[in-house]
Amino acid sequence: MNPPFHLVFCGTPAFAVPTLEQLVKAGFDIQLVVTRPDKPKGRGMEMAESPVKQSATALGLPIAQPTAIKNNAEFRAQLEALRPEAIVVVGYGRIIPQWMIDLPPLGNINLHSSLLPKYRGAAPVQWAIASGETVTGVTTMRIDAGLDTGDVLLEQAINIASEDTAVTLSPKLAAIGAELMVQTLLGLRDQSIRPQSQDHVQSSLAPILQKEDGRIDFHRSAQEILDRLRGFQPWPGAYTTFRGKQLVICSAQIAEHAHAQEPGSLVVGGNQLFACCADSSLELLEVQPEGKKRMTVRDFLNGYRVMPGEQFGVKTSQS
Repeated sequence: MNPPFHLVFCGTPAFAVPTLEQLVKAGFDIQLVVTRPDKPKGRGMEMAESPVKQSATALGLPIAQPTAIKNNAEFRAQLEALRPEAIVVVGYGRIIPQWMIDLPPLGNINLHSSLLPKYRGAAPVQWAIASGETVTGVTTMRIDAGLDTGDVLLEQAINIASEDTAVTLSPKLAAIGAELMVQTLLGLRDQSIRPQSQDHVQSSLAPILQKEDGRIDFHRSAQEILDRLRGFQPWPGAYTTFRGKQLVICSAQIAEHAHAQEPGSLVVGGNQLFACCADSSLELLEVQPEGKKRMTVRDFLNGYRVMPGEQFGVKTSQS
């Protein structure tokens, strides 16, 4: 890579760290790392640095943390003075304004954690799992004014394992995405990559998650509920109500035998607890009652003495 390849890197979460580190390892000149401002976190509300800032500090890279970028004249002048060949964007968390899109000759290159045009938006990993996909991947794309609508540069697929959750799948995607970004930037510089327009008719959205997305509807199939449980980790999780209080289902599996009862009905068999769904049943493995720690179903049954006829999602007078 000669002469040096000058970049500005914009990113915030842990997902972006492998790409930043891989670019440094590959010899790219990271002129500036742009990340979100520190924010209070935890019970003590102490100011916490983003994972990208922590990584950039360890790597000895210059850092900028503007509170806004669209109409920030000082920040704009800073980037214009650097004259980067490309701006790499990985989970930065802000909409890239047009002046930034137009600034570098090779464009603003985004690493997106799905196979575009599927799952455009803020939560592609979560929604891919929650939707029952068995394959997903990463895409490098050139940012335009739309929501993940820019030209695709490179893509790489990965299988979603049956036990994968959003927590376990994200690091896998981050790792292959880091390598793909290096390939993309080198391919853009030597003009071996031909950007491809997305087929917008095939697009689907992966909107930012809401608390309500985690509420379990037992009128869905057992597989649908399990997929959503896996996808919505660590937040909003998968929850229902039991005796009028919230109950989080932490882990479950498809039951070997269905129980022909109303969706949401509970069936106890020894130390096992089953929740009836639209087509079959889920065997619950770990749960977390409101105000309690996560526990095995055996401990839950011993403590709560589930009675015949009880249901999830129904308020009762029992305590």
